Parts: sequence; structure tokens; C-alpha cells
Amino acid sequence: MSQERKINPLLKQVLELGPPIVFFLVYMKMRDNTYAMWGFEYSGFIAATLIFVPILLLAMGTLWALTGKLSRMQIFTAIMVIVFGALTAWFNDERFFKMKTTIVYGLFALLLGVGLLRRESWLAYILSDMIPMTQEGWMILTRRLCLGFATLAVANEIVWRTMSTDAWVKIETFGFPIALMAFLFWQMMGLEEHVIEEDAEKSAEADSDGS
Repeated sequence: MSQERKINPLLKQVLELGPPIVFFLVYMKMRDNTYAMWGFEYSGFIAATLIFVPILLLAMGTLWALTGKLSRMQIFTAIMVIVFGALTAWFNDERFFKMKTTIVYGLFALLLGVGLLRRESWLAYILSDMIPMTQEGWMILTRRLCLGFATLAVANEIVWRTMSTDAWVKIETFGFPIALMAFLFWQMMGLEEHVIEEDAEKSAEADSDGS
């Protein structure tokens, strides 16, 4: 497996968070217009979606070229964006792209739930290199995050079915990510006692080698 190359953290954030913000800005610019393409008329929302897909792929391609690595979550999200972006354009129906968020969060909750039924933390499999933590800590975080993703999936269904497209775009771009990051920060603060300190880990390895 190739080693991940380090890049400027600010550039990494721009590549990861930039595409959704660009989508938001493009949508706000195009939302009141209709656009004729391929013999069909598309709403500003669908036109913005078609612009968003290649921007996301370009950003992810750049991130991969610079770091040599993409997370499984990034790859899965990109696939979902491509599939549901294509369905949105093909059927000229913005509901497909809105449902994408429900399916992504729902599948995350389902996968974590399956792992839990097997008494495993599949979250640890993805993130253990970045966050060294005890098995008990990973199981606690997995249970809570499974519930968190399920809650976001239900929330997205409520938002896109009962609110305006403007409201959904704003909540999708800012509300859900902020809520998820705040939830993760809150959980990590509460699970601090389960985090394995690097110095302690190295000391334990040294004691093991010396014995």
C-alpha cells in the first residue's frame, strides 16, 4: 500500500470542502433560471448539480494526485454523487439528488450497524490509523455514530420532502456537515479516556521489546 503524501492542510481542506460550497454558490446564482440542454429544459438546481459533479471529481482527482490516497468514504460519496447526479439529469427530476443524501447517511448507518451485530467496529477499520483508541472506545463511538447517521438520514428525508429547495441546499451544504462535525467533536471529547497516547504506546512497545 502506497504511503500517503503530506500536503498543505489548508489546500486539503479546500479540495475536500470546496466543491459543496461551489455547488451552493452556483445554485444561488442559477436557481431562478431554466437552461436548455440536449433538447430538454432543466431547472437551475439540476444545472448546478451537473456543474457540481465534474468539480467534485476534479477536486478528488487533484487530492489523489497530491496525496496518493483517497478514503473509502470519499470514493463511496463520489460514486453516489455521480450515480444520482446522472439519474437527476436523465429523469430531469431533482428528487434523485436530494435522496442521495438520505441513502449515503442511511448506508453508513446500516454498515456500522451490521458491524455492531458482528460485535465489530468497522469504523475502527477506516479511522484507527488517524485516531488510536481502545476497542471499547471504538465500539462506543460506532454505536453513537450509527445512531447519528440514521438521524441525519431521517432529517434529510423530512427536510427535502417538507421544505423548499433553497432550504434543502443550505441545510445540505452547511447544516448537516456542521451538525456531524459538532457531534464527532462532542463524542471525541467524551471518549478522551479511551484515546491511546502515542508516547504511552511507544513506551509499551519498548518494554515489550526489552523483555
